[in-house]
Amino acid sequence: MPHLCFGLDFGTTNTSLAWSTGDGRVELARFAHSSGETEAFRSLLYLEKGASTGGPAAVHSWAGPSGIERYLEADSHGRLIQSLKSFLSSRTLQATDIFGRQYTIEELIARIVRQIREEGEQRAGAPIDKAAIGRPVRFVGSESTGDDNHAVSRLTKALHLAGFSEIRFEMEPVAAAYFYESQLDHDELILIGDFGGGTSDFSLLRVGPGVRRRGRAASDLLGNAGVGLAGDAFDAKIVRQLVSPSLGAGSSFRSGDKSLPMPNWVYRKLERWHHLSFLRSSDVANMLRSLHAESEAPEKIHALRHIISENLGFQLHKSVQEVKCALSTQDHATFHFEDGALVIQQEVTRAGFESWVEEELAAIETCVDSLFTSSAASPKDVDMVFLTGGSSFVPAVRRIFESRFGAHRIRTGNEFTSVALGLALIAAEPNRNA
Repeated sequence: MPHLCFGLDFGTTNTSLAWSTGDGRVELARFAHSSGETEAFRSLLYLEKGASTGGPAAVHSWAGPSGIERYLEADSHGRLIQSLKSFLSSRTLQATDIFGRQYTIEELIARIVRQIREEGEQRAGAPIDKAAIGRPVRFVGSESTGDDNHAVSRLTKALHLAGFSEIRFEMEPVAAAYFYESQLDHDELILIGDFGGGTSDFSLLRVGPGVRRRGRAASDLLGNAGVGLAGDAFDAKIVRQLVSPSLGAGSSFRSGDKSLPMPNWVYRKLERWHHLSFLRSSDVANMLRSLHAESEAPEKIHALRHIISENLGFQLHKSVQEVKCALSTQDHATFHFEDGALVIQQEVTRAGFESWVEEELAAIETCVDSLFTSSAASPKDVDMVFLTGGSSFVPAVRRIFESRFGAHRIRTGNEFTSVALGLALIAAEPNRNA
């Protein structure tokens, strides 16, 4: 059996695993779910408390497709956790309480990655304990190189807990560049734009068969830049504009002889699906019960309480994703979410959505421009731009690059798996093994 080299792209929203035999061929792991197989393993964790036999009850977990299925089918109220990668740079959020026990972020990530590794081993027919691992240029919430190093240290610990003995980190856009390079028959200077759930990362580098033949040099990488926002930030604006008003955002409640606005922080938590579980506490439940009684829009507060108590973040997220995808191909779309008697339905235009995310688009533009300033390169020097990741489908994002490079220099492909494929190629390079 040929020696396999593995690449793991642990993402905010999805994770992919790939392997290479060292001869330029790469293959993606496929993960089973109820309706078939998928190459994108959802980076989420569902936990349930097991039966107690006198001692502390065990906590069982399911990740990815099996986690979603268990969550949707379960009669008991478990805990669904998403976007754990977004917390890695935080020095304050070290752990969270689950069924009366504190679990570190590293422990929870390890549970997800361990299941990916074990399922991947079954598909590959080989042990997976060494891999090239993707990392963003700038982690979500990071404000310094020190924050990024802190995030890498925590991710390293999680990977070791998940059973990896040797790991090597590579910038995610650089990994995407390796995948793009595998399809070239000539050398190019390329700009890679990698849009994840939590980060947008860019790299400017020389690639191609000539580069491989002469041997890669540090000077081939002209520069990296990143900003801690992408798909999740776009989703948050959809929630703010289309969902939160139907749940009482902007309404008031009576306090004595005063009319006060609903606390905005509740809706800010709702905008980030991985923060929804933080609202499922007795203190928040009691507060919302009290506000419900004094609200000037009690039916909306009732809907808010229902979404929190029933932990409907995944279902809401699915509706948000559907309308965002629709707006990538249509000028108008309908947001629709339904659970029992609760129905939220709103019309939205692409122009409206783009106006909501103007700040995020401007931050992406600034980041791209800063890369050229720091590298002393010019957009006219770039042969091709390769865009990957979910938000690369958003027309307003595409226009940022078309305006600078022209549509004829834009390429896309394998938007959700190119980083993992590139990481496997990196792992197979003799001088780049971990």
